[in-house]
Amino acid sequence: MPPMKVDFYFDPNAGLPDAATNAVRAARLSYDGFFTAETSHEPFFPLVLASQAAPELTLGTAIAVAFPRSPMTMAQIAWDLAAASGGKMILGLGTQVKAHIVRRFSGEWVSPGPRMRDYIAALRAIWNTFQTGAPLKYEGDFYKFSLMTPFFNPGPIDHPDIPVAIAGVGPYMARLAGEVCQGFHVHPFHTVRYLDEVVIPRMSEGAKAAGRDLSDVDRISTVMIVTGQNEAEIEAGKAAVRSQIAFYASTPDYLPVLETHGWDIGERLSSLARRGEWAEMGSLITDEMLNEVAVVAPFDSLGQAIRDRYGDRLQRVGYYSLQTTPEWPEAIWRDLVSSTRG
Repeated sequence: MPPMKVDFYFDPNAGLPDAATNAVRAARLSYDGFFTAETSHEPFFPLVLASQAAPELTLGTAIAVAFPRSPMTMAQIAWDLAAASGGKMILGLGTQVKAHIVRRFSGEWVSPGPRMRDYIAALRAIWNTFQTGAPLKYEGDFYKFSLMTPFFNPGPIDHPDIPVAIAGVGPYMARLAGEVCQGFHVHPFHTVRYLDEVVIPRMSEGAKAAGRDLSDVDRISTVMIVTGQNEAEIEAGKAAVRSQIAFYASTPDYLPVLETHGWDIGERLSSLARRGEWAEMGSLITDEMLNEVAVVAPFDSLGQAIRDRYGDRLQRVGYYSLQTTPEWPEAIWRDLVSSTRG
C-alpha cells in the first residue's frame, strides 16, 4: 500500500497572524500539506504566509467557494499562489449550498454541477492564455471570456499546470472529479461503504469516460476521530463527535450517506435542528453510526487504524479538528503523522 500524504488543516479562527507559525509547526511535525477552508475568514491569505514560512509544504484550499468569484478572479489568485509556492498549490473548489450562495453571497444558484464543469474549463482557458499569450476565447454555457490584454496578463510561470480538486457528496460531483480534476475533496461525513459504493465507482466512471485512470485523481479528506490515551478519554470524546455527525446528518445535502446505510434519521434530526434542540441530536447517533463514520482508536494506534480503514481509498488525509489540541508533546504528533503515512 503506497504511503498516504498527511495534511495540516489550519483553524480559520486561529487568526491570520498565526498562519505562518502553524505552517512552520506543520513542517516540523512532518506534515505534507497545509490546507485552509473558507468559513469565517478568507482562505487564500493564510496560504500566502504559509508559502513563505514553510516552502516545503503543499498548499491547498479545502475549499474556496467558487461561484461568488469570477473564474478570472480565481484564476489570478491561484496563478499567483502557484508561482509563490513553486508549483505546490492545489486549488480546491466547492459549490456551497443554495441558501449561502443566494442569501449570504447575494449570488445566483443555477445548475451547480454543470456550472462547476464550465467554471473549471474557463479557469484552464484563462491559465493557458496567461502561460502562452494566446488570445482568450472561451465560450461555455455559463461563462464567456474574450478579452485579455498584455497589461492584465501576469505572464508565464514555471509550474502552470495547477491541480484542481472539487468537493462534493453526491454522484455527479464524484463523476465530474474523475473526468476533469486532479483531486476530489471527500466530505468528512462519509463511510467506507459510501466510498466503495458511490464515490469511487462514480469517479472511476468519469475517469474512464475521459480516457483517464482513477489514479489520476487523488481522494482527499479529513477523518473524524475519537481518540485518547485510555478508555476513559475515548469515551469522553464520543459525545462531541456524535453531535458533529448529527449536525451533518440533519442536512438534506448529506442524505445520500444515510441512504447508503438505511439510516432513517435524517428527518428527525432536521426537525430537532429546526427547533434548535441541538443537545438532543447527538443522542440519536448510535454506536454503529459513530463507528462507521469516525475512526475510534487509542492514540498510540490511531495512525495504523486510519490506514487499516482507508487503505488506498484516500490518498491525502487530515485529522478532523484534532490538530487543534496543542498540549500533546510534539513527539507524539510526529509519531502519529509517521504512522498514518505508513
